Amino acid sequence: MVLTKRQLTKRQLISSAAAAGSAALLAPVRRAKAALDKISVAVIPIADCAPIYLGKAKGFFAKQNLDVELSTQGGGAAIIPGVLSGQLQFGFSNVPSLLIAQNKGLKFVGIAPGVSSTGIRGNDFCATLVPGDSPINSAKDLTGKTVAVNNLNNIGEVAVRAGVKAAGGDPKSLKYIEVPFPDMPAALADHRIEAGWMVEPFVTIARSRGDKVVDWPFVAIAPKAMIAVYFASVQYANANPDMVKRFKAAITESLAYADSHADEVRQIIPTYTRISPEIAAKIVLPIWPPKFNLVSAQAMADDALENGLINKKADVAALLPS
Repeated sequence: MVLTKRQLTKRQLISSAAAAGSAALLAPVRRAKAALDKISVAVIPIADCAPIYLGKAKGFFAKQNLDVELSTQGGGAAIIPGVLSGQLQFGFSNVPSLLIAQNKGLKFVGIAPGVSSTGIRGNDFCATLVPGDSPINSAKDLTGKTVAVNNLNNIGEVAVRAGVKAAGGDPKSLKYIEVPFPDMPAALADHRIEAGWMVEPFVTIARSRGDKVVDWPFVAIAPKAMIAVYFASVQYANANPDMVKRFKAAITESLAYADSHADEVRQIIPTYTRISPEIAAKIVLPIWPPKFNLVSAQAMADDALENGLINKKADVAALLPS
């Protein structure tokens, strides 16, 4: 049978379609890459939070299919309302702020450690300083004095009390005033405050201006005291266990990386803070352990209860589950 040109063309089209269909069946299925899950995390623009910035840059969060949007607040206490409201999924806050929130009936849960003291006197990222010509020469000499802290009824007071108590002074005799960290070095130099409790880079800045260290108070709280944690609301954690699991994996990898790559930490700090590269190269860095330090958290809880920051015994285990 002789096929006409029209019939031949039709048969070729059918044959080509069948071949294409067979090839499609045999070819591997290619799925579109899933979009990353977006999460909002609030931190503080200080050296303590370098790991999460490094982790984002290194792709540790993307590896967990997370797209992290970072925002900043002036302190951990200011981050708590955003996490409670659901505006933020995770936040960074010091332990006393979370203990105080828990005491008020607000339900939060720690997800991973945030930052810890080196535990080394003379080489920590927090110190209590006085003017260079001050007669105060030790934490014991602070008895009866007024100490400036960045926030009243918070981690600063807990730390200063621990240092004075360890030195044999009277922690209950101390008075406190609130002065922002950036203003403390000048306030000391001008003798407007007797003593100032501060963290890096302000410790380095103050020392460069002639102020002297009289205590390393984080060291007195507990060995390698855990100062802050990454946390979520209990409501969010219960409703999103997989998201929490992935965030914990990513931030834990970030903490370990930062703890073993000090040079990269110093390089990234100026990108999200007002700390210059020159100062970042000089400051004492904290440490970033992978596990909660429940001993230091309990010490802070005991101080908070004894000194009226909370009015009932804190449930540290509920706040920081193992």
